[in-house]
Amino acid sequence: MSDWTGVLELDTQKSQSGKTITKNLFFQGAFKVMRPVYHNGSNQPCYYLLNPGGGYLDGDTYRMRVTVGEQAMVTLTTQSATKVYRTPNKHAYQEAEIVLQGGSHLQYLPDPLIAYKGASYYQKTVFRLDKGASLLYTDILTPGWSPDGEAFSYDSLRLKTEVFLENELIVFDHIHLNPDGKSMDRIGLMEGYTHLGSFLIVGEQSDAELEEKLFEVINGQCGDFKAGISQLTKAGLSIRVMANKTQVIENIFKDCHHLVNKEWFGTEPSPLRKY
Repeated sequence: MSDWTGVLELDTQKSQSGKTITKNLFFQGAFKVMRPVYHNGSNQPCYYLLNPGGGYLDGDTYRMRVTVGEQAMVTLTTQSATKVYRTPNKHAYQEAEIVLQGGSHLQYLPDPLIAYKGASYYQKTVFRLDKGASLLYTDILTPGWSPDGEAFSYDSLRLKTEVFLENELIVFDHIHLNPDGKSMDRIGLMEGYTHLGSFLIVGEQSDAELEEKLFEVINGQCGDFKAGISQLTKAGLSIRVMANKTQVIENIFKDCHHLVNKEWFGTEPSPLRKY
């Protein structure tokens, strides 16, 4: 593709003082990033992505390239939920390639993706981790309001995620929700739920003990949901949650996020909410 609706390129590095700083930054079109915020005076910047157009429209295309330098620590999130509106002619598309150099850490925690009536969206995200790098990544899929109250009024949501660790593919996750008149309540689809959340935890620190603690956190949650946790082929865990409310998934992921930060770094993550 040559004519992108929005492009973002961000490179970060760890300075001599131990603070992670911006090395290179470029953006154009309907894709921008705010100046980094160092919550609670930490050395870890938080970058807020934003779409000044307010949402993704018919045929929109977005590209993001991010590099987290050696030993650098970065939080990446969105200013608000990503809204995908009706796409009568061509789906909206976003691709991201994120490189984590040796010993670096990235927390990529976007707000939910909301798909409205008649929306089609395709997202491809590729992570490339060097030795010693670690990653926390979440996605939440939410149906938008529709005039008839139908939860699955969007046309298609397709998310493809790949994670490479030292050039070895350790995650290939392909979600494709395509209602098209089908009952989404069936086994193997949404089974009576409307919202879907995914949480990837990748790092050498991931082990059976962390998995057990995460299971306890999830098992202690309130609300109507189904959840599962499994080990990756190498150095990681995957959590999947189905629910009928965004807040239920957000609360589960928030507590899991806090647990991982405590176990790995001995710290509490800063709140990222923008309202």
